[in-house]
Amino acid sequence: MAFARLVGFVAHVGSITLLCLNAANWVVRSLYQPKVRIGRSAIVSQIVRIGVRSIGIVSLVSGCVGLILAFQLSPPLDEFGQKDKVANIVGVAILRELGPLIAAIVLTGFAGASIAAEIGTMVVGEEIEALEAHAMNPVKFLVVPRVIASILSLTAISVISDVVAVAAALGISMIALDIPYAAFMSNLYDQVKLVDFLTGVSKGAVFGLLIAIIACYNGLKVTGGAMGVGVATTSTVVQSVVAVIVCDLVFTTIFFALGLT
Repeated sequence: MAFARLVGFVAHVGSITLLCLNAANWVVRSLYQPKVRIGRSAIVSQIVRIGVRSIGIVSLVSGCVGLILAFQLSPPLDEFGQKDKVANIVGVAILRELGPLIAAIVLTGFAGASIAAEIGTMVVGEEIEALEAHAMNPVKFLVVPRVIASILSLTAISVISDVVAVAAALGISMIALDIPYAAFMSNLYDQVKLVDFLTGVSKGAVFGLLIAIIACYNGLKVTGGAMGVGVATTSTVVQSVVAVIVCDLVFTTIFFALGLT
């Protein structure tokens, strides 16, 4: 039984990887084959849907996390007379880890589930077969625009998440924790390096790829009508969150081994 589950898991990961490679193939072909075009309008509409519309909720969650970190770190640091070092810890934690991670988890529920449900509904309504009957590849017309949009959107939203969380920590530090603006910003600049920002942004791009490709795969594999769409949506959220966390661990391990942490 355990072996069968392992085989099923490997097959599932392999199928998602093949879909990712297929999508990458269309992107590469569009760069050197004039006849292969990726719809820009489709990408822009997906960016608006996935990225622009999620800015509010991501900002809200990131701001709350920034406030929580500042409040929780202040008392133990104050015991050592280092309360102004809140900026050091918040800056590193947000830029390296929490900024892109918060954005990815929010987008999993906000956009990932929506993508899976949309494509799954198209499968149930036999719209995928209609595309194939007109010699239109579903991966090119459905998967690629959503993957590109997710990568671009999550990369940008990771930056927004970083800014909002740090700004929230700064605001509450000045208002409630009696940490001067100059001290907060000085410690932040001394602690945070460009590599911290770049590692976080790179994570955001990969997280966007994972969320989109998992959502598209589950949507394309829908069976069983409306119930199947619900199962695909639930599976997308669970699998995306797990994949993002595991990927974050892998990134952190690699960066640690390279001395980038």
